[in-house]
Amino acid sequence: MGKKWTRFFGVVLVALLVMGSLTACGGGGGGGAGDGKPGKIIVGGKTFSEQFLLAELLSILIQEKLGVETETKINLGTSVLFEAMAADEIDVYIEYTGTGLMAILGKDLVTDPDEVYNIVAKEYEEQYGIKWLKPWGFNNTYAMVMRRDKAEELNLATISDLAKIGDQLVLGASHEFAERVDGAPGLQEHYGFKFKDIVNMDPALMYQAVAEGEVDVISGFATEGRIPAFDLVALEDDKHFFPPYHAAPIVRKEILEAYPELEDVLNQLAGFFTDETMAALNAEIDVKGRDPDEVAREFLTENGFI
Repeated sequence: MGKKWTRFFGVVLVALLVMGSLTACGGGGGGGAGDGKPGKIIVGGKTFSEQFLLAELLSILIQEKLGVETETKINLGTSVLFEAMAADEIDVYIEYTGTGLMAILGKDLVTDPDEVYNIVAKEYEEQYGIKWLKPWGFNNTYAMVMRRDKAEELNLATISDLAKIGDQLVLGASHEFAERVDGAPGLQEHYGFKFKDIVNMDPALMYQAVAEGEVDVISGFATEGRIPAFDLVALEDDKHFFPPYHAAPIVRKEILEAYPELEDVLNQLAGFFTDETMAALNAEIDVKGRDPDEVAREFLTENGFI
C-alpha cells in the first residue's frame, strides 16, 4: 500500500496539532473508512536514525501484514510525539521504557527492567488509553561516549572517572538530553559534578563531532553503530543512573480495537533484537549511508517476517 514520508519540526507539528484538534472529526487515523476503521495508520518516530528505522519496520509490517495504508511522521521530539499520540494524531510508535518512566510519567529511577515495563504499561493504559506491546529485545540506554584514545589518555573507564574531571570537559548533547531529568541535569546531580559546558547538537552530528575533537564527550546511545566505526568508547554507568530503555511498540487502544490483529503482527518481533543486532542495523544507515526503508525491508525479508 502507499505510504507518505513527512518530516516535521516540533514547532510546526504543535501548530498542526492545535489546528487538527479543532477541525478533526473523530480524531486519529487520517479519516474514516466505510467499515468504520481509520483510513490509514499513522506511524511516529523520533529524531535519530534508529527511530527512522523502527518507524519503517512498523510501517512495512502494517502494510504487508494488514494491507493498511500508513503515513509516517518522524523527526519528532519525545514530548511532542507523546502529546501527538495523546491527541489521537499518532497511532503507533516505538518508545523506550526508561523514557516512558521518567521523561513522560515523571517517576523516580527504577533499575529493574521488568518493574519499569510493568509501571509504564499500567500507567499509560490507565491514564492515556495507550497499550505497550511486548519489548523487541534491545536496550538502547544512554551512554557517555568519548574517543577511545582520549579516554585511555585520561584513564577514564567509568562515569565516576569522568566526574572527577568533568569541570574540564565539554559535553555535546541533544536538546532533549540537556533538559531531561534522565539526561544531563540528573546525571550531574547523581554523580556530583558539572560539565565545563554543554553544547546542544543534532544527534546525527554528535558522533562525528566527538571523533574530530570538537567536544570531549557526547550523550550517545548504546545501540549506536558509529561507536565502533569511529573507534569511540562508552563509559560504564557504574553508579547506575540510567534506567533500562527497552524498546517496545506503543499503540492507541482505539487502533487495536479497530485492527485486533495488529498486536500479533507487531509482537512477531518481540525479543528478536539484541543490542548488537540493532547497532549493526543502525550502522547500515549512519556509516554506510543506506536508506532506512531499504534496511528495514531487507531485514524483515531476510528474517521471514514479510
